[in-house]
Amino acid sequence: MPAPITEAQTRLDREALLDTAERLFYAHGIQAVGMDRVREASGLPLKRIYRLFATKEDLVVAVLRRRDRRWRASLTAYVESVADPRERVLAVFDWLAAWFAEPGFRGCAWINAHGELGSSSEPVLAEVRSHKRAFHDQLTAWVRATGAPVAEAVHLLAEGAIVTAGVHTDPAAARHARAAVERLLGDRR
Repeated sequence: MPAPITEAQTRLDREALLDTAERLFYAHGIQAVGMDRVREASGLPLKRIYRLFATKEDLVVAVLRRRDRRWRASLTAYVESVADPRERVLAVFDWLAAWFAEPGFRGCAWINAHGELGSSSEPVLAEVRSHKRAFHDQLTAWVRATGAPVAEAVHLLAEGAIVTAGVHTDPAAARHARAAVERLLGDRR
């Protein structure tokens, strides 16, 4: 009889599975990646995978939720290392440019998930909306700190840059959006 699986092993298996699923879903698309491919790439038996996540939809939601925490933490750390409020807002676009230039960049994972499953999966749609709302709220707080009443315009420029960079695989979208935001913010020094 095999030894029972420990909590520590369960955590390790869960993280390894999330790493694998995130890499595959982001690179190839959620619908294009079957659970057999996730099993093969993760090295975990299918039975173990389904003990960790009862459905593929549950796995997708967990991948998006974990990616959201990492993505927003990285953005926040970068932006909040800048002292001047106006420069903080512009730093968002510098961070986006670096993200867009990363090898394997395939656009926004949440927009991609929405495009594939948003109309057919309420849990995925809820996770996408949660991420977009959190990004909007953080960006709005940074813009408000400048005193300029342009938070919605800045948000739309950021989201537009993300989508444009994903579609055209061109990091220049962040630079163009940054230039537009500079004009919106004006010279408030």
